[in-house]
Amino acid sequence: MRRDELYLVDMLEAAKAVSAFLADVDERTFAGSDLLQSAVLQKLMVLGEAAGRVSLEVRDRWPEVPWRSVSGFRNLAVHAYFEIEWSIVWRIATVSLPTLRNQLTALVKAEFPLVADQLGQEN
Repeated sequence: MRRDELYLVDMLEAAKAVSAFLADVDERTFAGSDLLQSAVLQKLMVLGEAAGRVSLEVRDRWPEVPWRSVSGFRNLAVHAYFEIEWSIVWRIATVSLPTLRNQLTALVKAEFPLVADQLGQEN
């Protein structure tokens, strides 16, 4: 079984990728680009899968992180793919994800400082 810090790094890297994909992109451009939609959705699914694998102990210590919502979105995206509303994906990626990224960064710094130091050197 992988360690929590590896799942958290996966989550942070996926969030960082979404930010990079959407840099200088507006909602209209996103809505018209299958490539951007697919890339963002895939990274959000990685986030959700990793969130569901973080231990209950860590999740219980960090209740402000929306673990259920993140993993729930992944389940929706996988099982109801043809019902995805891209305007909701846009809002998640541009409004909710920056907050989640900040929460995860704080979590990693507090729980896994050596990993946080390594992540800081990569950015």
